[in-house]
Amino acid sequence: MFVFKASVLVPLFVKDGELHTLMTLRSKELRTNAGEVCFPGGKRDPSDRDDIQTALREAEEEIGLPPDHVQVVCKLFPIISKSGLLVTPVVGFIDESFCPRPNPAEVSAVFTVPLDFFTSEKDHFASHSAAGMIGPLHSFYFVDPDTGSQYHIWGLTAIVVILVAALALRKKPEFDVGFDFEDPLSFFQQILHQRISKL
Repeated sequence: MFVFKASVLVPLFVKDGELHTLMTLRSKELRTNAGEVCFPGGKRDPSDRDDIQTALREAEEEIGLPPDHVQVVCKLFPIISKSGLLVTPVVGFIDESFCPRPNPAEVSAVFTVPLDFFTSEKDHFASHSAAGMIGPLHSFYFVDPDTGSQYHIWGLTAIVVILVAALALRKKPEFDVGFDFEDPLSFFQQILHQRISKL
């Protein structure tokens, strides 16, 4: 049995005294998850030393972020995606002045969101009937004040950013996250074991 590994970089920066994160909209031309919001990232290459190198390499390829401009602070536990990828989020700080250079083959837009947005009930929606999901499927609708574009942030990306926001801001979300916030690891391990047992 072989599980494919992937990593995403959750880039954080301080703007106007508030923590923000940088997200991307995947190109509509991609074979998988086309047109979806995600963090920079992708599958592990055989040449990658570890999950951190995968996340940094992919961020450079996708948005032109040099690896030495990222101050990695931690890795979160891996979460299994709807397609069966084992995804490890890598959290790092970048400079507020970073100017993304999106690779048009992979990324159609780059935008920033205040982390606090992901702990508020105001633009949060949850459904409980997603196929193959345990717990609620989280969704957020974010309107970029700079461009007026609306982005739908959901699924694995929503789970990752809820976790990062709650940990970084030390703030419990206003909505039911669907797992024990004191011990999220055991919940995600349970999902992982259930998925692997079906392989």
